[in-house]
Amino acid sequence: MVTRVPKLKFYNGNEVPAFGLGTWKSKPGEVTEAVKFAIDAGYRHIDGAYVYGNEKEVGAAIKAKINEGIVKREDLFITSKLWNTYHKPELVEPAIKRTLADLGLEYLDLYLIHWPVAFKEGDALMPKNADDTVALSDVDYVDTWKAMETLVSKGLTKNIGVSNFNSQQLDRLLKNCTIKPVTNQIECHPYLNQRKLSEFCKRNNILITAYSPLGSPDRPWAKPDDPKLLDDKKLGELAKKYKKTPAQVLIRYQVCVNILSIFKLYSQVNFVLKFLIIFQLDRGHIVIPKSVTKSRIDQNIDVFDFKLSPEDIEYIDTFDCNGRICPLTGSENSPYYPFNIPF
Repeated sequence: MVTRVPKLKFYNGNEVPAFGLGTWKSKPGEVTEAVKFAIDAGYRHIDGAYVYGNEKEVGAAIKAKINEGIVKREDLFITSKLWNTYHKPELVEPAIKRTLADLGLEYLDLYLIHWPVAFKEGDALMPKNADDTVALSDVDYVDTWKAMETLVSKGLTKNIGVSNFNSQQLDRLLKNCTIKPVTNQIECHPYLNQRKLSEFCKRNNILITAYSPLGSPDRPWAKPDDPKLLDDKKLGELAKKYKKTPAQVLIRYQVCVNILSIFKLYSQVNFVLKFLIIFQLDRGHIVIPKSVTKSRIDQNIDVFDFKLSPEDIEYIDTFDCNGRICPLTGSENSPYYPFNIPF
């Protein structure tokens, strides 16, 4: 049975499925079948990036499902990201064209600046200095953004956005852009719930896309004693309450995450208006869990037959411990490093 995923609207009126498949850490030998499984299950939003090193395999899966008649290109929402070594304005268009060639597509639905930090230009994805820190470039992300804007008018992507930007960087970008970013893709899970950044983005009509919503237990740099979100006993109790898996509760938490703040703002309004607010704002974040296992791909999308109560959302919020797991270690000396302020 194919699950129908609800859609959200960007400020420009374009639609995006509120749920998708993340492909970070998906090996080239596994990701083609994973994307095929996902499309068969009802996924229509596929999130990728040049740095993941698997865009040709993702493209092969997309081509196969289009050729089978399962989907048309216009049914799909495909995202990719500009890597840090291609921030110079003259490198932006060649970068997206390389991604399009690898994916076998004529256009993207969304192209993001992967990080506000620029790395030294060249073939190495993670260029290093002698002391093993990242070799940085001084390119300003505002200049990169101006080059991103030209991609829309050239028909290479329908939407543009950012990833891993903090509130000050977004504010500066909004004051120096012609096209506003439609989304800010950020690490977001109960150990790092991003409440303040989410509210900032909402005020500026920027949707949040949550990556690592399950805590990325398979991240290569994880330490044995790192807390494992999926094993959290409090989360396990909630999963039992809703008769769902911990992963399903975490995913549903993202698409419901803005209800509570809206209720606090409108606590005095009448019941009918509260109902309308829930109807319009129930699904607050786009969420892109990663898996290459068919059973988990099927489980992850099975989250639209229940809702977390506002009380349980508030309870999950208390798990927050500023538990960032993707800090872009080694690039802290960049003037554009995003994690030196609270949000």
